[in-house]
Amino acid sequence: MSNLERHPREVVCGGADRHASEVLTGHPVALGGPRAMTVHRLLPGRQRRMIGPWCFLDAYGPEVTAMRVPPHPHTGLQTVTWLVEGEVLHRDSLGSQQAVRPGQLNLMTAGRGISHSEESAETLLHGVQLWVALPGEHRHVAPGFEHHAGLPEEGGIRVVMGSLAGMASPATCHSPLVCAEISVAGGLEVPVDPAFEHGVLWLSSGEEPSVAYLPPGRTTITLSGHGRALLIGGEPFGEEIVMWWNFVGRTHEEIAAYRKEWAEGEGFGRVAGFAGAPLPAPALPTVRLKPRGRVR
Repeated sequence: MSNLERHPREVVCGGADRHASEVLTGHPVALGGPRAMTVHRLLPGRQRRMIGPWCFLDAYGPEVTAMRVPPHPHTGLQTVTWLVEGEVLHRDSLGSQQAVRPGQLNLMTAGRGISHSEESAETLLHGVQLWVALPGEHRHVAPGFEHHAGLPEEGGIRVVMGSLAGMASPATCHSPLVCAEISVAGGLEVPVDPAFEHGVLWLSSGEEPSVAYLPPGRTTITLSGHGRALLIGGEPFGEEIVMWWNFVGRTHEEIAAYRKEWAEGEGFGRVAGFAGAPLPAPALPTVRLKPRGRVR
């Protein structure tokens, strides 16, 4: 039995409540196709679609596997790649080519449109990928890519995006949010913004991933146990979005136009260096896609 399995973990909150009000358990998904590696999709969920502006969260591993996600498009979001174990190579239509390793951040801003691929050798992989929905005034910004290897860290807290515990990440944010990896050895009290809602994912071995959801109103979150946790949060997202396949938009017509552009090979550029064909866009559903809020 591992050290993590001998020590149960708990989220204890300062403020109106003492414990998580909701646990998001997610479901398994094949990444990049039916024979690809399996990830555990925690956001969007059946009831809760977002935590702050965070609209998508996949957790994977630890598993000896190979990641191979062919070129595919994105709009209206930022992608965040964070690893616990392994190495993943990112390529995109801007010409970026960047490996990411544990403790480093790959951040891609899709804005009005970008395409990218992700792949690895067969190795031990353990990590997460997240999406941030861009607010209306920023969702058509120019696409961009950032790699950050020297993120601020102190007292067991490494700030990946946003600000926490007096530290600020250099990563570009377009709305008030936080993402941090936290090392816990027994217990740790973390000061948080009471205007934010938060989610806590334990980055542990031997357990099915789940996220403890914490509504706004807390001034501290105490993590009790042993291991590493990922804390995400932000101000509750005030806009309804349409999220379908790899696109975030606001209307059915927008999503249909993005799909058409990708299918016709226009608007998203070309990813150089990937050995293989791009992912084809799935068929649109037979019913109209409806904008939805943070909770179903």
